[in-house]
Amino acid sequence: MPPVEKPKKKSKDKRPTRDEAILEEIGERLVEAKEEESEVILTVWGLDEPVQGQIVELDTRLKLVHVQKYGELTKVPFMDIMKVRSPD
Repeated sequence: MPPVEKPKKKSKDKRPTRDEAILEEIGERLVEAKEEESEVILTVWGLDEPVQGQIVELDTRLKLVHVQKYGELTKVPFMDIMKVRSPD
């Protein structure tokens, strides 16, 4: 009886690594935007479209950023945020 091959794991794209300084800057910009209640545009790894809205909560326990726009809440993992910018 021939040996049975194990199914191969699907390779997922790995999130790009960023150094501590970049992560710290992203964190500071998120806190500032929440305190000022200003709108932000987040470039998120793995999403084709950016996430835009007002930060309503920074969940440190689950490491999620809650962004709200037009009553719709989007929860974005902090480690997936690649860039934070203000709307033009």
